[in-house]
Amino acid sequence: MSGKDLDRDLSLPVIREQYQRLLQRLEANEREFRRLGRSVLRVQEDERRRLARELHDGIGQNLTALKHRLTQLGDGLPVDPALRAQLEAAIALCNDTLDDTRELSRLLRPPILDDLGLESALQWLARSQGEASQLSITVEMESLPALDDDLQTLVFRIAQEALNNVARHAQASNVLVRLVVRSGSLQLQVVDDGRGCDPETALRSGGSGLGGMRERLRLHGGRLDLHSSPGNGARIRAVIPLDGD
Repeated sequence: MSGKDLDRDLSLPVIREQYQRLLQRLEANEREFRRLGRSVLRVQEDERRRLARELHDGIGQNLTALKHRLTQLGDGLPVDPALRAQLEAAIALCNDTLDDTRELSRLLRPPILDDLGLESALQWLARSQGEASQLSITVEMESLPALDDDLQTLVFRIAQEALNNVARHAQASNVLVRLVVRSGSLQLQVVDDGRGCDPETALRSGGSGLGGMRERLRLHGGRLDLHSSPGNGARIRAVIPLDGD
Protein backbone atom coordinates (compact mmCIF):
# COMPACT_ATOMS: atom_id res chain seq x y z
CA MET A 1 0.00 0.00 0.00
CA SER A 2 1.40 3.39 -0.96
CA GLY A 3 1.73 6.32 1.40
CA LYS A 4 -1.09 8.13 -0.34
CA ASP A 5 -3.44 5.15 0.06
CA LEU A 6 -2.51 4.92 3.75
CA ASP A 7 -3.21 8.61 4.29
CA ARG A 8 -6.55 8.27 2.52
CA ASP A 9 -7.57 5.27 4.63
CA LEU A 10 -6.52 7.02 7.83
CA SER A 11 -8.48 10.12 6.92
CA LEU A 12 -11.79 8.32 6.33
CA PRO A 13 -12.64 7.95 10.05
CA VAL A 14 -11.83 11.62 10.54
CA ILE A 15 -14.03 12.63 7.63
CA ARG A 16 -16.81 10.38 8.91
CA GLU A 17 -16.56 11.89 12.38
CA GLN A 18 -16.64 15.43 10.97
CA TYR A 19 -19.65 14.52 8.85
CA GLN A 20 -21.50 13.18 11.91
CA ARG A 21 -20.68 16.33 13.88
CA LEU A 22 -21.96 18.45 11.01
CA LEU A 23 -25.20 16.48 10.87
CA GLN A 24 -25.68 16.85 14.61
CA ARG A 25 -25.07 20.58 14.37
CA LEU A 26 -27.59 20.92 11.52
CA GLU A 27 -30.18 18.94 13.48
CA ALA A 28 -29.58 21.08 16.55
CA ASN A 29 -29.94 24.25 14.45
CA GLU A 30 -33.17 22.93 12.97
CA ARG A 31 -34.57 22.18 16.43
CA GLU A 32 -33.57 25.65 17.60
CA PHE A 33 -35.16 27.23 14.53
CA ARG A 34 -38.41 25.41 15.24
CA ARG A 35 -38.30 26.38 18.91
CA LEU A 36 -37.75 30.04 18.06
CA GLY A 37 -40.45 29.94 15.39
CA ARG A 38 -42.95 28.46 17.85
CA SER A 39 -41.99 31.15 20.35
CA VAL A 40 -42.71 33.86 17.79
CA LEU A 41 -46.12 32.35 17.02
CA ARG A 42 -46.85 32.08 20.74
CA VAL A 43 -46.05 35.77 21.22
CA GLN A 44 -48.28 36.65 18.27
CA GLU A 45 -51.16 34.64 19.69
CA ASP A 46 -50.68 36.22 23.13
CA GLU A 47 -50.85 39.66 21.51
CA ARG A 48 -53.95 38.65 19.56
CA ARG A 49 -55.51 37.40 22.79
CA ARG A 50 -54.71 40.67 24.57
CA LEU A 51 -56.08 42.84 21.75
CA ALA A 52 -59.20 40.70 21.46
CA ARG A 53 -59.95 41.07 25.16
CA GLU A 54 -59.31 44.81 25.05
CA LEU A 55 -61.68 45.19 22.11
CA HIS A 56 -64.35 43.08 23.78
CA ASP A 57 -64.01 44.22 27.39
CA GLY A 58 -62.86 47.80 26.79
CA ILE A 59 -64.13 49.35 23.56
CA GLY A 60 -67.05 46.93 23.29
CA GLN A 61 -68.36 47.72 26.76
CA ASN A 62 -67.91 51.46 26.20
CA LEU A 63 -69.92 51.27 23.00
CA THR A 64 -72.63 49.30 24.77
CA ALA A 65 -72.81 51.94 27.50
CA LEU A 66 -72.91 54.71 24.89
CA LYS A 67 -75.79 53.03 23.07
CA HIS A 68 -77.79 52.78 26.30
CA ARG A 69 -77.09 56.44 27.13
CA LEU A 70 -78.25 57.53 23.68
CA THR A 71 -81.40 55.44 24.04
CA GLN A 72 -82.13 56.99 27.45
CA LEU A 73 -81.48 60.44 26.00
CA GLY A 74 -83.99 59.78 23.24
CA ASP A 75 -86.65 58.76 25.75
CA GLY A 76 -86.40 62.19 27.42
CA LEU A 77 -86.40 64.30 24.25
CA PRO A 78 -89.49 66.15 23.01
CA VAL A 79 -91.18 64.73 19.96
CA ASP A 80 -89.20 66.28 17.12
CA PRO A 81 -89.07 64.06 14.00
CA ALA A 82 -85.85 65.61 12.65
CA LEU A 83 -84.04 65.41 15.98
CA ARG A 84 -85.26 61.89 16.66
CA ALA A 85 -84.13 60.77 13.21
CA GLN A 86 -80.62 62.06 13.93
CA LEU A 87 -80.56 60.31 17.29
CA GLU A 88 -81.75 57.02 15.79
CA ALA A 89 -79.02 57.30 13.14
CA ALA A 90 -76.43 57.79 15.89
CA ILE A 91 -77.75 54.75 17.77
CA ALA A 92 -77.66 52.67 14.57
CA LEU A 93 -74.07 53.75 13.90
CA CYS A 94 -73.11 52.87 17.46
CA ASN A 95 -74.76 49.46 17.11
CA ASP A 96 -72.98 48.73 13.80
CA THR A 97 -69.64 49.76 15.29
CA LEU A 98 -70.29 47.50 18.28
CA ASP A 99 -71.00 44.55 15.97
CA ASP A 100 -67.82 45.27 13.98
CA THR A 101 -65.78 45.47 17.18
CA ARG A 102 -67.10 42.15 18.45
CA GLU A 103 -66.45 40.49 15.08
CA LEU A 104 -62.91 41.86 14.97
CA SER A 105 -62.35 40.57 18.51
CA ARG A 106 -63.50 37.08 17.52
CA LEU A 107 -61.33 37.10 14.39
CA LEU A 108 -58.24 38.08 16.36
CA ARG A 109 -58.67 35.32 18.92
CA PRO A 110 -62.03 33.66 19.58
CA PRO A 111 -62.56 33.49 23.37
CA ILE A 112 -64.21 30.09 22.97
CA LEU A 113 -60.82 28.55 22.08
CA ASP A 114 -59.36 29.57 25.45
CA ASP A 115 -62.54 29.09 27.47
CA LEU A 116 -64.00 25.82 26.09
CA GLY A 117 -61.22 24.24 24.04
CA LEU A 118 -60.57 23.06 20.50
CA GLU A 119 -63.71 21.06 19.80
CA SER A 120 -66.06 23.90 20.72
CA ALA A 121 -63.88 26.38 18.81
CA LEU A 122 -64.02 24.25 15.64
CA GLN A 123 -67.80 23.91 15.93
CA TRP A 124 -68.08 27.69 16.32
CA LEU A 125 -65.76 28.23 13.36
CA ALA A 126 -67.85 25.91 11.19
CA ARG A 127 -71.08 27.71 12.11
CA SER A 128 -69.72 31.22 11.62
CA GLN A 129 -67.89 30.44 8.37
CA GLY A 130 -70.86 28.49 7.07
CA GLU A 131 -73.24 31.38 7.70
CA ALA A 132 -70.85 33.92 6.19
CA SER A 133 -70.04 31.87 3.06
CA GLN A 134 -73.27 29.89 2.53
CA LEU A 135 -71.44 26.61 3.08
CA SER A 136 -72.65 23.44 4.78
CA ILE A 137 -69.74 22.58 7.08
CA THR A 138 -69.66 19.39 9.15
CA VAL A 139 -67.15 18.78 11.94
CA GLU A 140 -66.17 15.24 12.92
CA MET A 141 -63.82 14.58 15.83
CA GLU A 142 -62.66 11.42 17.53
CA SER A 143 -61.77 11.34 21.20
CA LEU A 144 -58.43 13.15 21.44
CA PRO A 145 -55.63 13.07 23.99
CA ALA A 146 -54.98 16.20 26.01
CA LEU A 147 -53.45 18.83 23.72
CA ASP A 148 -51.40 21.77 24.91
CA ASP A 149 -52.33 25.35 24.03
CA ASP A 150 -49.84 25.55 21.15
CA LEU A 151 -51.25 22.46 19.41
CA GLN A 152 -54.86 23.56 19.89
CA THR A 153 -54.01 26.96 18.43
CA LEU A 154 -52.14 25.36 15.53
CA VAL A 155 -55.05 23.08 14.59
CA PHE A 156 -57.55 25.93 14.88
CA ARG A 157 -55.48 28.27 12.69
CA ILE A 158 -54.93 25.59 10.04
CA ALA A 159 -58.67 24.81 9.95
CA GLN A 160 -59.49 28.52 9.83
CA GLU A 161 -57.16 29.18 6.88
CA ALA A 162 -58.34 26.04 5.06
CA LEU A 163 -61.99 27.10 5.37
CA ASN A 164 -61.11 30.62 4.24
CA ASN A 165 -59.50 29.07 1.14
CA VAL A 166 -62.62 27.03 0.42
CA ALA A 167 -64.82 30.11 0.79
CA ARG A 168 -62.60 32.23 -1.49
CA HIS A 169 -61.61 29.78 -4.20
CA ALA A 170 -63.42 26.44 -4.19
CA GLN A 171 -67.00 27.35 -5.21
CA ALA A 172 -68.07 24.48 -2.97
CA SER A 173 -71.37 23.64 -1.28
CA ASN A 174 -70.29 21.14 1.35
CA VAL A 175 -67.18 20.86 3.52
CA LEU A 176 -66.07 18.20 5.99
CA VAL A 177 -63.64 19.05 8.78
CA ARG A 178 -62.31 15.87 10.37
CA LEU A 179 -59.83 15.56 13.25
CA VAL A 180 -58.44 12.16 14.24
CA VAL A 181 -55.34 10.52 15.75
CA ARG A 182 -53.50 7.98 13.60
CA SER A 183 -50.12 6.33 14.24
CA GLY A 184 -49.09 8.81 16.89
CA SER A 185 -50.01 11.84 14.78
CA LEU A 186 -52.86 14.31 14.88
CA GLN A 187 -54.50 14.50 11.46
CA LEU A 188 -56.76 17.35 10.36
CA GLN A 189 -58.59 16.92 7.06
CA VAL A 190 -60.65 19.56 5.28
CA VAL A 191 -62.53 18.09 2.31
CA ASP A 192 -64.73 20.10 -0.07
CA ASP A 193 -66.87 19.30 -3.12
CA GLY A 194 -65.80 22.37 -5.08
CA ARG A 195 -64.19 22.90 -8.44
CA GLY A 196 -60.82 21.46 -7.41
CA CYS A 197 -57.42 22.61 -8.55
CA ASP A 198 -53.99 21.54 -9.70
CA PRO A 199 -52.09 20.82 -6.44
CA GLU A 200 -48.67 21.95 -7.69
CA THR A 201 -50.04 25.26 -8.95
CA ALA A 202 -51.99 25.83 -5.74
CA LEU A 203 -48.98 25.11 -3.54
CA ARG A 204 -46.85 27.56 -5.54
CA SER A 205 -49.50 30.28 -5.38
CA GLY A 206 -48.74 32.96 -2.82
CA GLY A 207 -52.41 33.91 -2.44
CA SER A 208 -53.74 30.49 -1.46
CA GLY A 209 -52.57 30.58 2.15
CA LEU A 210 -51.12 27.09 1.81
CA GLY A 211 -47.57 28.38 2.22
CA GLY A 212 -48.38 29.89 5.59
CA MET A 213 -50.02 26.66 6.71
CA ARG A 214 -46.98 24.63 5.65
CA GLU A 215 -44.63 26.91 7.59
CA ARG A 216 -46.76 26.73 10.73
CA LEU A 217 -46.83 22.94 10.50
CA ARG A 218 -43.11 22.70 9.84
CA LEU A 219 -42.40 24.48 13.13
CA HIS A 220 -44.18 21.60 14.89
CA GLY A 221 -42.54 18.89 12.79
CA GLY A 222 -45.71 18.43 10.73
CA ARG A 223 -46.56 18.45 7.05
CA LEU A 224 -49.33 19.52 4.69
CA ASP A 225 -50.75 17.35 1.89
CA LEU A 226 -53.09 18.56 -0.85
CA HIS A 227 -55.03 16.11 -3.01
CA SER A 228 -57.19 17.55 -5.76
CA SER A 229 -57.89 17.66 -9.47
CA PRO A 230 -59.98 20.08 -11.54
CA GLY A 231 -63.68 19.39 -11.10
CA ASN A 232 -63.27 16.89 -8.26
CA GLY A 233 -63.02 18.94 -5.10
CA ALA A 234 -60.02 19.06 -2.81
CA ARG A 235 -58.70 17.46 0.36
CA ILE A 236 -56.20 19.22 2.60
CA ARG A 237 -54.55 17.07 5.26
CA ALA A 238 -52.35 18.42 8.04
CA VAL A 239 -50.31 15.81 9.92
CA ILE A 240 -48.81 16.80 13.28
CA PRO A 241 -46.73 14.41 15.39
CA LEU A 242 -47.85 14.21 19.00
CA ASP A 243 -44.36 13.49 20.33
CA GLY A 244 -42.95 16.99 19.73
CA ASP A 245 -40.17 17.02 17.13
